[in-house]
Amino acid sequence: MGGKKEDEEQNSSEYGSPAQFDPNFNGPIHNRSCTDIICCILFMLVLAGYMVVGILAWLYGDPRHVLYPRNSTGSFCGMGLNRDKPNVMYFDIIKCVTGTNIMAAALQGLQCPTTQICVKSCPSDFWALSPAAYTPTANPAEFFRQEFCVPSFQLKDTKLKAMEIINRELCPYFNMPTSSVLGRCLPSFTGDAYNPSNIPSNFSIQGMNANQSVSALLNATGDLVNGFNAKDVGLRIFEDFAKSWQWIVAGLVIAMVVSVFFLLLLRFTAPILVWVLIVGVLAVGAFGIWYCYNEYMSLAASSLTFNNVGFSTNVDVYLQVRDTWLAFLIILCIVEAILLLALIFLRTRIFIAIALIQETSKALGHMMSTLFYPIITFVLLLVCVSYWGITALYLATSGGPVYKVVALNASQGDCSTIRANETCDPEMFNSTQYPACPSARCIFINYNTEGLFQRNLFNLQLYNVVAFLWCVNFVIALGHCSLAGAFGSYYWAFSKPADIPTFPLVQSFMRALRYHVGSLAFGALILTLVQIVRIILEYMDHKLKSTQNPCARFIMCCLKCCFWCLEKFIKFINRNAYIMIAIYGKNFCVSAKNAFSLLMRNIVRVVVLDKVTDLLLFFGKLLVVGGVGVLAFFFFSGRIQSPGTVFETAALNYYWMPIITVIFGAYLIAHGFFSVYNMGVDTLFLCFLEDLERNDGSPEKPYYMSKNMMKILNKKNKQPKTG
Repeated sequence: MGGKKEDEEQNSSEYGSPAQFDPNFNGPIHNRSCTDIICCILFMLVLAGYMVVGILAWLYGDPRHVLYPRNSTGSFCGMGLNRDKPNVMYFDIIKCVTGTNIMAAALQGLQCPTTQICVKSCPSDFWALSPAAYTPTANPAEFFRQEFCVPSFQLKDTKLKAMEIINRELCPYFNMPTSSVLGRCLPSFTGDAYNPSNIPSNFSIQGMNANQSVSALLNATGDLVNGFNAKDVGLRIFEDFAKSWQWIVAGLVIAMVVSVFFLLLLRFTAPILVWVLIVGVLAVGAFGIWYCYNEYMSLAASSLTFNNVGFSTNVDVYLQVRDTWLAFLIILCIVEAILLLALIFLRTRIFIAIALIQETSKALGHMMSTLFYPIITFVLLLVCVSYWGITALYLATSGGPVYKVVALNASQGDCSTIRANETCDPEMFNSTQYPACPSARCIFINYNTEGLFQRNLFNLQLYNVVAFLWCVNFVIALGHCSLAGAFGSYYWAFSKPADIPTFPLVQSFMRALRYHVGSLAFGALILTLVQIVRIILEYMDHKLKSTQNPCARFIMCCLKCCFWCLEKFIKFINRNAYIMIAIYGKNFCVSAKNAFSLLMRNIVRVVVLDKVTDLLLFFGKLLVVGGVGVLAFFFFSGRIQSPGTVFETAALNYYWMPIITVIFGAYLIAHGFFSVYNMGVDTLFLCFLEDLERNDGSPEKPYYMSKNMMKILNKKNKQPKTG
């Protein structure tokens, strides 16, 4: 004990002096002032600027460019005059595929180099213009489909021949089975659409027979097959969700109940669970030693060595070398010995960690509202993400659409009369202005980039990202500070639960918003700057992958690793700084310094508590997610029947999708509840360290820790002497 005291005194001299007793301190300070006012003002200005950017984006942007398809004249399908025509049809879909990626082109605008029109429903069959339509005396009205022609063109009144109609793209000369995908008529590769029995014998394109024509279409659109199959799978998955959503919700409710129950039971089961897990880790190590020894002895007759094997990419070869198992055996023995020695010499600190975990569970029992605070954090984060996404969408679609005259088929006629970058108005455009180039069309190219707002779109998008990251980190910091204040109120209540303040979480939340927005924004800003650097490094790494420069890749890998470590370290510092801010009301830098010094003066206890807590919470998450996942598997796979046969598992297309959803949702729920628990353990631990430094158990300086923790440390509060 004397040696420990000396070590602690040495640590105290190196990392600052221990906290001194304050007779007026009995928990989170109520008489406090605003902190980090400059950063608070900066954060408010950034938020105001963020709102201005959102308003400008809303004024200049038009998400209809993305949400609604448009025809060749620039009119939106499903709106205005085309209200009853919600889909856009492509005359020659082969040009879309060969010219560019059809999905990207369809979603970005009208960059597919063929005429598009708005239609009520997409064509669902094979059709091709009859060869008889090409005869000089043929009447086009008897062969073309009027419903799929350009609306301004009337077949009954035209004097044009079939080839002229085709060259000018006034009517399509073929169509294939299509289905509506986000309002775009795209090829249907599902079902039996391409069954030979469904293809008419007269279906012909460019003189090919039916089979050749279909093969040409399939080859031209082959790269889209997977995408359309994915669309069909998506519809089936959506159908499964519609059938099973009640049972998915039930599984998530079970995960929530199990999480809460597990955390509350830790008050009684923490010692057993921790020791079972520790013994389990040692048992796994012992089994590994035994297994390696057996393998080593079984290869006693083997003469194979590393010199014989040399370098090989086949790992199994090295497992046939006796020295491999000897190396494994030595490593496992060293690790096992270290774990045993740590267990022997650090057993007191393990007992302290267990007592803190039990105390946190007891605190949750007295402040159940803290378990549901993650819902507030989730809602605030959802607001941040939604605002960022909507602002980014409006910014991306700001500026009016730009149309230019484009020759859809430059080989037909003399299209040299079309000037480069010649703009046009799709409402006023008339192809007769270019008699020598019958395929001239007014086509959408991009959005206008002229004007001050449009020229700074990249800067505004960058501002959108930075402000979004700052807001997200601030919301997380607000959650940490609010929870820390509530748990601090619990620890520094001398007589529990009588001295616990009323609504401690609400009081802590209001204190954080009233006094410490600047400090929380300061910590969030530091983390945001590091995250921005990491994003830039990821972007540069993506660009450098094509260079295949080993030196550059190595430097980039080192930088990414360093900044990843820096981000983890800053999160650790911020987390403990927010605890000190919640309790003492100091600014961010002072709180971070005090927290770091306090932890460094007790570094061994910090490491032990961190690892014990991580091990226990990992086991808890594994128990919740694994248990609910197994239950979901047996239920949705039909191995156990639902009560009253309300749900038929055979009706599901993919029973694994509800299972994955339940497992993922259970993990998020368990992570939310356990993050509150982890914050409680960290807060109570810092309070415990302060308690040890401030007080000595005398009547004037009594300990606030639980009797169980005092018993572990062989400490007690002395009773005042009576006369």
